[in-house]
Amino acid sequence: MTVSIDGQRLWSSLMAMAEIGPTANGGSCRLALTEEDAAGRRLLIEWCEAIGCTLRVDRVGNLFIRRPGKRDDLDPVATGSHLDTQPKGGRFDGILGVLAGLEVFRTLHDQGIVTERPLELVVWTNEEGSRFAPAMVASGAFAGEFSEEYTLSRTDRDGVTLGQALATSGFAGEMPVGEPRLASFFELHIEQGPVLEEENEAIGVVTGVQGMRWFDVTLRGQPAHAGPTPMAYRRDALAAAARLIDRLQAHALADTSGGTKVTVGCLEIDSPSRNVIPGEVRLTVDLRHVVEAELDALEARFDRELSALTEAFGVETASERIWASPVVNFDAGCIDAVERAARAQGVPYRRMMSGAGHDAVYVSRVAPTSMIFIPCRDGISHNEAEYATPEHCALGTQVLCEAMLERANSLEASQ
Repeated sequence: MTVSIDGQRLWSSLMAMAEIGPTANGGSCRLALTEEDAAGRRLLIEWCEAIGCTLRVDRVGNLFIRRPGKRDDLDPVATGSHLDTQPKGGRFDGILGVLAGLEVFRTLHDQGIVTERPLELVVWTNEEGSRFAPAMVASGAFAGEFSEEYTLSRTDRDGVTLGQALATSGFAGEMPVGEPRLASFFELHIEQGPVLEEENEAIGVVTGVQGMRWFDVTLRGQPAHAGPTPMAYRRDALAAAARLIDRLQAHALADTSGGTKVTVGCLEIDSPSRNVIPGEVRLTVDLRHVVEAELDALEARFDRELSALTEAFGVETASERIWASPVVNFDAGCIDAVERAARAQGVPYRRMMSGAGHDAVYVSRVAPTSMIFIPCRDGISHNEAEYATPEHCALGTQVLCEAMLERANSLEASQ
């Protein structure tokens, strides 16, 4: 028997969540553990409790919402994502994965279906990293990558710690971090890139995630008057930063495979002034590749380009690698379950690597995991213009439902 989710109800839930923290141009702003994020969490909990689910919260604020199974002694099959957004984010990034899980639960509730294993809907704290760096810190804590103490001590720009924000928001839980153990984990997400749309494919069966490394860089030169200081005598930190950015961009563009990605997302001049040579510049560098050895080589290239700035511009350089996520390969059994579910829909699909980081990256270290992608318009994400069609959202949720049911009705101790 095919269990069909309600696409219209899913869409209504997505639009209702978007009413919390709306932005001027149709997006969403629910930074992690702000009042807006807390309001979104409370709405989800209200919806889940209405269909008999129970809530547990761990010590870093991850929400675990359980639907009982026939054998509650077995590890649950889980799904989920995040509700926090970028400052000017969209309505679908993360939110779709959470509300798709809700829709699966609602559908099973409506049809009186109880799976063998319990099901778990998870909301991971601070996935975006836009308030507290690094990104995905709470799912990382769940997987043992970060300690509870480290996670709670992360600070935002105002000096507020994640632990303080948890307490203020009311989501400082008691469950030990790392519980419960999961039998499987599936995460539905918009692709956040243009491949599915460009290739007219409806589902991405995600086999893994490219590796990522984040760096905080400081370049220190000498502030000086723009008029009297000859070019040859300058120690211009911004000019040095421009050289670094240009060289890294050129290196990435020379990779015809498209596997190398370099991004400078933040650039700050200390005490900027129109007629002052910048004496100190801070910037962030984001390096990504689908092959771990190539990512090592990319980091080495970055280090060489950074070191060369001292001789070329007379600046001091400092770089700290604040986050590294290795190339991830997802579980073959979970990938196959997603592919079977996609094939059953009779739509064009592809196996693909994810270009973005997701909570599933860390969860995959402690549980069999895979992801499902749907197209997003023009490949745009982390943007108010982010959009996925109701039809694609429903299709992705249907694939999620069928993959979860397959795994949740398996009693094998190791799946």
